[in-house]
Amino acid sequence: MNEFLNKLIMYHQIQKMHRDGWSKSRISEFLSLDWRTVSKYIKMSEDEFLAFIEAQSNRQKLLAPFEGFVKIKLEKYPDTTAAQMHDWLKEHYPHFPEVSPKTVYNFVMWVRQCHNIPMVSSQRDYSIVEELAYGRQAQVDFGEYNMRDGQGKRVKVYFFIMVLSRSRCKFVYHSLKPFTSSLTIYAHIKAFAYFGGIPREIIYDQDKVLLVKENLGDLILTGEFQAFVQTMPFNPVFCRKSDPQSKGKVENVVKYVKQNFLYNRPFSDIETLNRECLEWLNRTANGMPHSVTMQKPKEQLLLEQEYLQEIPPYAFDEPDPLYPVRKDNSVYYKKNLYTLPEGTYKDRDTQVMILVQDGELIIKGLNGVYLATHELCYGKGRVISNTDHKRDKSKKLDGLMLDVAVLFPDNDLALMYLEKIRREKNRYARDQFLYIRKCLERADVDIAGKTLQYCSDHNIHSAKDFEAVMDKYLKDRKGDGQPVTKLNQVHLSIHKKIAEITPNTSNILDYEKIMKN
Repeated sequence: MNEFLNKLIMYHQIQKMHRDGWSKSRISEFLSLDWRTVSKYIKMSEDEFLAFIEAQSNRQKLLAPFEGFVKIKLEKYPDTTAAQMHDWLKEHYPHFPEVSPKTVYNFVMWVRQCHNIPMVSSQRDYSIVEELAYGRQAQVDFGEYNMRDGQGKRVKVYFFIMVLSRSRCKFVYHSLKPFTSSLTIYAHIKAFAYFGGIPREIIYDQDKVLLVKENLGDLILTGEFQAFVQTMPFNPVFCRKSDPQSKGKVENVVKYVKQNFLYNRPFSDIETLNRECLEWLNRTANGMPHSVTMQKPKEQLLLEQEYLQEIPPYAFDEPDPLYPVRKDNSVYYKKNLYTLPEGTYKDRDTQVMILVQDGELIIKGLNGVYLATHELCYGKGRVISNTDHKRDKSKKLDGLMLDVAVLFPDNDLALMYLEKIRREKNRYARDQFLYIRKCLERADVDIAGKTLQYCSDHNIHSAKDFEAVMDKYLKDRKGDGQPVTKLNQVHLSIHKKIAEITPNTSNILDYEKIMKN
């Protein structure tokens, strides 16, 4: 009866919204119905709709012959799922019809409703845990979250959380790379410094960054973490697999960090994020009363610090902050974009290290190789670029000139020609050579030789004009119907040193005459 009334109410609501001028798509979106259903109900009168509902309720179900089997199974095993029932039906009835899992699910739910067999699932019994003593325990967990930078690009951040079980005081540390044993140790040291001491035990998941393996309760820690634990005065306790309830306090904080701190927060750089997180901890996470204890965690921490153990000295190098490289070979740092040499970006995991010294931003690869230096910008929303980053720096200019020269049949003439371009357009010589090399990809030896000879004879020392002459020869070749083959490298035999080449000076009047012809 309830189902009938719900459908009737829905029908009248659709009719009313339609009379009020709502479109079918808007009704569909508002009521979460398929637009075809909305369209069908709008066309029906109330009598037609009632007849339609009655026909549906009296319709013979395809799986009706199997009602007895399903009823017996559900009465004996009330926690049986529809998927398992589907498999049993196919097992006991070789000619069971081909139906979708949704059809079986609807039929099983109908049998449950008709025979009053509710779904019973076995649940773990929980009880309230008494508050632990001050300084007794902390809980640790990890999380990850996809943020957006100032340009709307996705940035994945990873975070480490430690929570003191009694005071509920929290510490969070973010990283751009997944946590390793060494990075986790560093996060522990930061947390102990934040709390002002170390609890007697810390609860962990069986995480691979801390454990090598687990065998029936025998835990083998990673070498780095084992050495760290032996130095520190706390006892590590690891939960059983698939048992997150054992550290429910920190599990709740993982969701809290995602939903309260990271949600809709723009990413600028990892240092800023960690600084903002500390401010959020002091202001909100540890500054607001806890929903269970009704006490402010940072005030409770003052009481718990008396029971925390002292932090022993531990030598550890602070990890360099890493920054993701964007597809356009740039890095986002403190609200500004800084360019990097072309080819720096390899994939979405490409990262660089940034150091700030004497007002300069020094960017290095993870292997320590220098990539770029920029003047540090104190504004926001700027693009600090270096046009040199867009150039081919794989070889020095002399080497590049030789590489282009070997593409011509007359290497000596090519070197003389390129050297003239170099002297006339010294500032843009590299760009000129790269452009000529790109043009020659469309030519063969004959076309390259003719173009070079013509440009040399007429003192044409420009890559753009070189291309125009070459295109003229290519057009003539195409008109003759001769195929154009790719240019192969010619063995270079140089008898003159580049420094000894003395180009002839050209007269601008001669060049103008050539262009007019």
